[in-house]
Amino acid sequence: MRRPAPPRTLTAALALCLAAGALGAACDRADTRPPHPPGGLTAQAGSATSVHVMWHSADPADGVTGYQVFQGGQLVRELPADKTMVDVTGLAPRTAYAFSVRARDAAGNRSALSSPARVTTPEAKPEDHRAPTAPPATTGRAEGPRSVRLEWAAATDDTGVTAYDVYQGGIGIHTTGSGERATTLTGLQPGTAYSFTVRARDGADNSSPDGPAVAVTTPPDPAQGPGTAPGAFTATASPRAVEITWTPPDTGRPTAEYQLYVNDRPVTVIRFGSGAIPSGRASYRLDTTEPAGTVWTLKLRARLPDGNWGAFGEERRITLAG
Repeated sequence: MRRPAPPRTLTAALALCLAAGALGAACDRADTRPPHPPGGLTAQAGSATSVHVMWHSADPADGVTGYQVFQGGQLVRELPADKTMVDVTGLAPRTAYAFSVRARDAAGNRSALSSPARVTTPEAKPEDHRAPTAPPATTGRAEGPRSVRLEWAAATDDTGVTAYDVYQGGIGIHTTGSGERATTLTGLQPGTAYSFTVRARDGADNSSPDGPAVAVTTPPDPAQGPGTAPGAFTATASPRAVEITWTPPDTGRPTAEYQLYVNDRPVTVIRFGSGAIPSGRASYRLDTTEPAGTVWTLKLRARLPDGNWGAFGEERRITLAG
């Protein structure tokens, strides 16, 4: 896979020091201010031996670089700042647990522990190897530029459904209890097309196939002005390569830089040199050595004139060719 080197970035603290014109005494002083504790912590039993823990992202001003997840006062997971959920496994059935999370910044400062989230795992169902049925129907609607409401029909299982898992682009992003048939997803990008599926899970951690996919596009945010997402995004697999095309967003200036994500991870920054910036449809060929049959989801966003990244365009799902 061809991956042009991404641009270097500075930490917020170093950038402020450089802007001041010198790395003097003010920049040498140690950062001793801890970030705020994470909020919105929830814990949901996914099976008799696992719990899904989620929390809200930290305020960017806190400069958080990671999170620590605690179970009953014991550290069980450490995660980077872009992860705000985790499945804690290896638990005991029919047991009460309390989980809490704290944030960590680049200077090593740690927040206070969040308020605990309490949950009790269900009874185990031994020798259960039959997965639930897929939820037979899913609907979705945007509730604003950054949130989507999903609803689904109940799945069935011989021992009983214990949870529903919401996936976006093949990546699990949310878990609800067995009695819930709807959820609101927040923190999304304005003016962006999303595709969601729901799977059912039982007490033995058997997961159903995906239910029907539902496509939802969030409306633009009036505060952001014109839409910033690339339009009419396509992805076509050929032997050892993927060809992508798109229409540049109307930002008032030629757009020379894009960031491509594969399976929700950034893989390359596409830059068009002076005199080569496309005025109409743009295209790019991504070489790959991954085996035929591998499934990719791809999405693209543009670097805006103010230096920030814009919204993602519509996500595409392809299977690599031999």
